[in-house]
Amino acid sequence: MKKRVIYPVVAFMILLSTVSFKSDFFEIAKQIEIFTTMFKELNMNYVDETNPAELMDTAIKSMLDDLDPYTKYWNEQDVEASKIRNAGEYTGIGASVKTIKDKITIIEPYKDYPADKAGLKAGDEIIQIGNIKVADFKEDAGELLKGASGTKVDITYKRQGEIKTTVLTREEIEVDAVPFFTLLDDNTGYIVLSKFNNKASSETIDALKDLKAKGADKVVLDLRGNPGGLLSEAINVTNIFVPKGELITTTKSVVKKYNKEYFTKKEPVDIQIPLVVLVNGRSASASEIVAGSIQDLDRGVVIGARSFGKGLVQRPKKLTYGTQLKITISRYYTPSGRCIQALDYWNRDKNNNAVRTNKEDFKAFKTKNGRTVYDGGGIEPDIELETSKFSKITTALLKSDAIFGYGTKYYYSHQLKKPSDFKFTDSDYEDFKKFVRQSDFNFETETEQSFKKSLEIAKREKLDKEIASQYEALIASINVSKQTALDTYKKEIVNLLTDEIIKRYFYREGLYNYYVKNNPEVAKSQEILKDKNKYEEILK
Repeated sequence: MKKRVIYPVVAFMILLSTVSFKSDFFEIAKQIEIFTTMFKELNMNYVDETNPAELMDTAIKSMLDDLDPYTKYWNEQDVEASKIRNAGEYTGIGASVKTIKDKITIIEPYKDYPADKAGLKAGDEIIQIGNIKVADFKEDAGELLKGASGTKVDITYKRQGEIKTTVLTREEIEVDAVPFFTLLDDNTGYIVLSKFNNKASSETIDALKDLKAKGADKVVLDLRGNPGGLLSEAINVTNIFVPKGELITTTKSVVKKYNKEYFTKKEPVDIQIPLVVLVNGRSASASEIVAGSIQDLDRGVVIGARSFGKGLVQRPKKLTYGTQLKITISRYYTPSGRCIQALDYWNRDKNNNAVRTNKEDFKAFKTKNGRTVYDGGGIEPDIELETSKFSKITTALLKSDAIFGYGTKYYYSHQLKKPSDFKFTDSDYEDFKKFVRQSDFNFETETEQSFKKSLEIAKREKLDKEIASQYEALIASINVSKQTALDTYKKEIVNLLTDEIIKRYFYREGLYNYYVKNNPEVAKSQEILKDKNKYEEILK
């Protein structure tokens, strides 16, 4: 009797699954045929000469932009760049740069590497590489800086309005995952983990062992600004502090084969040493897996501000001609079951923006010891500090490069011999506010962007004359509010200005040395680690 019931149901399920698959396959094949036919007709019959490669590139990128920011098409150069990022070694100039249309701006030269040796400074604008003007180069001009180790290249750049030249010799560049670690006065080991390349766990282990040998009996792991990287290294870094066999993260997807649980596989280095993990709004992905698992397993105290909330998992899929599709396949979840992803790209608002879960809709979860933690995207720290946060006005300043620009201005108008001499005064902050008002760093708030879109619609509907005066009044009111916001969020803005300025004089190493004496997050970490009862109370 059971056989008569079960077998037809199973057969029906298999048939339904097959029909669904065939339906999807037919729909994909149909759309590809439509697009191929359209693309052929367009390129053969358009009134002007077309560039098929550029059209296809635009079509692919526009299609992927409608999904999420992490699903990307990679050409051959992009694929190679990804390998370099994960390997932690490459040949180049030893600087982070930003390419914008007609120039390449040096964001940060690394100490004793080619850009630094050639005399380039943060804020310098490279306008010519060899005989090629950056403005005339239609591809990624940053590629012109790459080349074999030992080769030389002439650089023409602009500094403070003055045109200068230098010769740069390319070298092998080694990117440290742990650029800095030191023993603080109270026997706290301080370790900065800046990225999760394939050296992240090994360098963190080396740093921890070195610090313990010098007497470290407590540890601060600084993940602020760490954008993430390899999942395997996030597991391995967590494994340094937690036992073998612990669940660290789970990935969930509509595709069953991507539903996985990831456990620690190695023997730990130290599961007893008191631990603080620092995060902020620029700690993402792998950083959030480490912070989230340390928190959920009650292994350490998380301090700072809610992390970025990048909980979407990507996997590269090989395409033809050496290209790849980096495609989002699943979401990350912490050991307690919290989803790390903050923005929902599949349920957008009326302006087509990804939506964020409202605080009142956050769900509660339990850590290993029974503490209540919440989802909502990213990792909410156990102790939140104002100096770690990024308000909307601060984010706008960062996006507009206002903080970076003022760092350049400050560097060329102030002398500073050692980090301990630095103090960003109230008069300095007033000068920064004046700089923002007078410069072309016209940072926009979300409110302004919405009003601009409304005005554009009004113009199309020929209603702009009727609302022009009201619009101008609203913008003027917003500008007043922005100036007020600069005072409201002074602490967090000054913190970022301090970081930017210290790096200009003393490189990143100088910044970390400044942190250990002056940074409020490091000071709070030491305070918590010093008070054993307080530390244990937080984790109960």
